[in-house]
Amino acid sequence: MQLRYQYRLYPDAAQRQSLARAFGCVRTVFNDGLRARTDAREAGLPYVSDGELSKRVITQAKMTPERAWLSEVSVVVLQQALADLNAAYRNFFASITGKRKGPKIAPPRFRSKKDNRQAIRFTKNARFVITPSGKLCLPKIGDVVVRWSRNLPSEPSSVAIIKDAAGRYFASFVVEVSDEPLSETVSEVGVDLGLTHFAVLSDGRKIDNPRFLRRAERRLKKAQQNLSRKAKGSNNRKKAVVKVARAHARVVYARRDFAHKLSTGIIRDNQAVYVENLSVKGLARTRLAKSVHDAGWSVFVEMLEYKAARYGRAFAKIDRWFPSSKLCSACGNLADQMPLNVRSWICACGVAHDRDVNAAINILAAGRADRLNACGDLVRPPLEVARVDEAGSLRGAA
Repeated sequence: MQLRYQYRLYPDAAQRQSLARAFGCVRTVFNDGLRARTDAREAGLPYVSDGELSKRVITQAKMTPERAWLSEVSVVVLQQALADLNAAYRNFFASITGKRKGPKIAPPRFRSKKDNRQAIRFTKNARFVITPSGKLCLPKIGDVVVRWSRNLPSEPSSVAIIKDAAGRYFASFVVEVSDEPLSETVSEVGVDLGLTHFAVLSDGRKIDNPRFLRRAERRLKKAQQNLSRKAKGSNNRKKAVVKVARAHARVVYARRDFAHKLSTGIIRDNQAVYVENLSVKGLARTRLAKSVHDAGWSVFVEMLEYKAARYGRAFAKIDRWFPSSKLCSACGNLADQMPLNVRSWICACGVAHDRDVNAAINILAAGRADRLNACGDLVRPPLEVARVDEAGSLRGAA
């Protein structure tokens, strides 16, 4: 399994200038490649191949006075920019032809120097190294100071240098990690995600929704108001933009830290984890959009999925149309309707239910039923219509 390990970088003034030059060259090569293919399509010419595009916008471009400065940066980052463009085109073609599942993907767009996030990528053939003193040596940039918060589990295959909207630099290493199965446990859990409580587990535990964005709204509002009062193009406005970006970054990091700790605890304590496959995009189009985005369900579910695969746990998503809230977990009776304002209800069998706990129990039961047995078949096979020629007893026979 491949994972990313991200660390903070502290480049000096000369290195920041070199990185800015590399960001600009990568952006130029990407835009030149996109423009070449766009012009060819509008002129009715064949699609420019990957090799021809690389020769045109990198090799030949370096020989012209207009693009001679491309030689000032490592050629690997320029090649990786074209690799990103080629991948974007492949995903776009696969999307419009139906080979790629999910929502339709738009064609690649031109990159802007005003983007909040700039990034370059070095692969193994770029010969980046980690020095014995703990610095990251990048070609044509130098030895950059790294804050190592933890050790790398293996030798990285590539590293991306990222500059975010707050002006901070990060090194994101791609490393290969081996599976680390945990000791088996008999407990299994169903997880019902919500807004009143972030997660309700089938064992009755309720995890409060931290609402990081709501809690930081006052600070964000003041920072945004301070930004709006600054004159456009002034240095004070640039400083205010950085303050707004840092305020938002604190919210993002707090939410991510919460999701990591909660997902790790659930995976460590349970052999199997089942969650509902929510339509986050659909819920984000309702009046609850702000709260839905603040919850960060998708990131949390992704963490559960990859951690379950790494630590030898079972993980499954339950169909979003499964009536987990309306179904009685005791007798199986299905209620006609269950509005959101109904948080507790009593079934006709006399059992009182907490809406969220009952949903989590039903998610656990559905996940167990849909698991594969040792032979590879479903524990609960789907219903089938009996065949006409199926053997059976004759009517009236004893």
